[in-house]
Amino acid sequence: MTTIPGTVRATVDRLRAEVAELHAELTRNQLVVWTAGNVSARVPGADLLVIKPSGISYDELTPEAMVVCDLEGRVVQGDGSPSSDTAAHAYVYREMPEVGGVVHTHSTYATAWCARREPIPCVLTMMADEFGGDVPVGPFALIGDDSIGRGIVSTLRGHRSPAVLMGGHGPFTIGATARAAVKAAVMLEDVARTVHVAQQLGRTWPLDQADVTQLYDRYQNVYGQKDTTP
Repeated sequence: MTTIPGTVRATVDRLRAEVAELHAELTRNQLVVWTAGNVSARVPGADLLVIKPSGISYDELTPEAMVVCDLEGRVVQGDGSPSSDTAAHAYVYREMPEVGGVVHTHSTYATAWCARREPIPCVLTMMADEFGGDVPVGPFALIGDDSIGRGIVSTLRGHRSPAVLMGGHGPFTIGATARAAVKAAVMLEDVARTVHVAQQLGRTWPLDQADVTQLYDRYQNVYGQKDTTP
């Protein structure tokens, strides 16, 4: 049976608090309803992840309610059953070691694009900045095993986008941290809504690929404040 190594117990406690807090961002940004959606975080230095329990109200998501699992999805710590998407999250962490956070929502506009099984075209600088091009569509897969995770990985591996529109299901986002994955989920819903509205008004124009690459590089490597801690 997997246990939590003493060297990462403090990290696990911190991530349980952080993941609980980040779920509030999903409701604050209206990305989920009822108990749908989930955020998880990889535990650095151990083959573990922290994720929300299944079917629990967002008002009840305290740090103590978070579930710790190994990267096969087996519960290591926590009283509740983990999210039904745990196997998908675990597969992403196993196959993409650069990923530190995974988020799943059923946000209205992004999920509408999932229902259409159509990529969101890169027609805005904001999309070039955050997603590095179109937001891709992943395959339909049933919940319950790692099939969704396989679809996420096969779609996003080698792709600049941190978001995938899983066909007939909903969006998943990844990031170097759980907070980065939540940010991508918030940005995804915003561009999904804006591009939908624009297409109702008429034609939209894809950005030139060279411009997309330049915008993406600037946003990822120049934009914002730099850490000057010695």
